[in-house]
Amino acid sequence: MNLLEKCYTLLILAAVVIGLCIGQINGIGLYAEGAITPLLMIMLYLTFLNIPISKIQKAFKHKRFTYTSIIINFAWTPFLAWILALIFLHDNLALMIGLIMLLVTPCTDWYLIFTGIAKGNIALSAAILPLNFLLQVVLLPFYLFLFTGATGAIKLSFLFESMVAVFAIPFALALLTNVLLSRKPFIKDTVLQKVSMLPMLLLSLAITALFASKGSLLFEHFDLLWLLVCPIVFFFLINYIISQTVGKLGRFQNADRVSLSLTTLARNSPVALAIAMTAFPHEPLIALVLVIGPLLNCRF
Repeated sequence: MNLLEKCYTLLILAAVVIGLCIGQINGIGLYAEGAITPLLMIMLYLTFLNIPISKIQKAFKHKRFTYTSIIINFAWTPFLAWILALIFLHDNLALMIGLIMLLVTPCTDWYLIFTGIAKGNIALSAAILPLNFLLQVVLLPFYLFLFTGATGAIKLSFLFESMVAVFAIPFALALLTNVLLSRKPFIKDTVLQKVSMLPMLLLSLAITALFASKGSLLFEHFDLLWLLVCPIVFFFLINYIISQTVGKLGRFQNADRVSLSLTTLARNSPVALAIAMTAFPHEPLIALVLVIGPLLNCRF
């Protein structure tokens, strides 16, 4: 983990504050809103370049850990997210959708530092990252339509168009770039090393633009965001107990149980934020949940 990744929470918080400040300038909101999608597309392109999708098979060398984490992350957790959203946020559809998007997308980067601090199996945690990343991208639209499609808040055609814009195009360009660079490994490694920090910076700029254009909504609905505290706390408590119990029943070593807990607890997906900003342009509270949510996560 480099210094920028270690300061991730502070960077996001700074992006929020800067966005709120420059949003007070007359006319800046319109320009800021127009910058969000291009910033996210470039961010995802660079993110996809750094995700070793070709190495997914490594995760299956640890079959019990892989299958256990997949079941908790992509079968149990979506159900838990839906239940928590219904219990705590049933009166606010935007917050419900935002919470579900937050909880169904496992973290795919900075949680490794906490794995190391907690003396978990870093190699095992790293091996599962590409698979977690691919599954959350593929399954997120399905979860959204399954849990909230009946409300009419999500139009499948518009969700598909948004996925093409912010995911398919950057992903295809990243694959093409990897193919072209694969013939020259030295150049590829050099390029990836130089751009490794750019996605985080671009995400911060996108968050700055979001708050510059929609920051007034945060002040208008700040009381609503406190409603997120209870479901997030319950999510942590329930999934921690489940991951530790399953790890003990599966006779995982202590380091492997730590890794299982962290990969099933850490939530923070730029992909979810990118989709929220483009698929729900008229519901900025959804994107705000995905910005504020990880900041609350870090406090717990």
